[in-house]
Amino acid sequence: MKFWKTFDIEVIKFKEGRHEIDFEIEDKFFQSFEDNELLKKGKLTVRVIMEKGANVIELTFLIKGTVELTCDRSLEIFDHDLNFTEKMIYKYGSEEQEIDEKVYMITRDTPSINVAQLIYEFILLALPAKKIHPDYKNELDDEDDFDTEGGFIFLDQETEESEDSNEEEEPKPVDPRWEQLLKLKNKEQS
Repeated sequence: MKFWKTFDIEVIKFKEGRHEIDFEIEDKFFQSFEDNELLKKGKLTVRVIMEKGANVIELTFLIKGTVELTCDRSLEIFDHDLNFTEKMIYKYGSEEQEIDEKVYMITRDTPSINVAQLIYEFILLALPAKKIHPDYKNELDDEDDFDTEGGFIFLDQETEESEDSNEEEEPKPVDPRWEQLLKLKNKEQS
């Protein structure tokens, strides 16, 4: 598909050093992913800073723009600003394989790296867990101050009582079994 080719970085053509590549992300980008139910629209710019070395290629993705989200609370559509940085490292090796989520091995004769899937995943990971319309953001902040939904509150009666009283407390009696063990321990240390 020709659309995906626009996200190829032809690494074999670049000399060692620093290079910058810019991509424009629009609605067509999000709609080209089959299983995408979360994002349908957005307008972002992606600047890829490529540091090409003898044995490694480091890509830094600077992603900035807005995506259209649906509020989890009101189901209203709103624009959410994104501005973040991600990194990916490509090491030269004998075969192409993923080493971990931030490091990928490629061969020396790999002509190009397609970054469309990476950009898409970076954007998805940058989205907030709770998608709340900005009009309701203040209400959410008030709720977060004392959020008990699905949680537990533990009140320590002793702590409350000791904070309320200004009197000095008498030491509480120790369980006689512990008292005997402490005596034995002190005897052994002497």
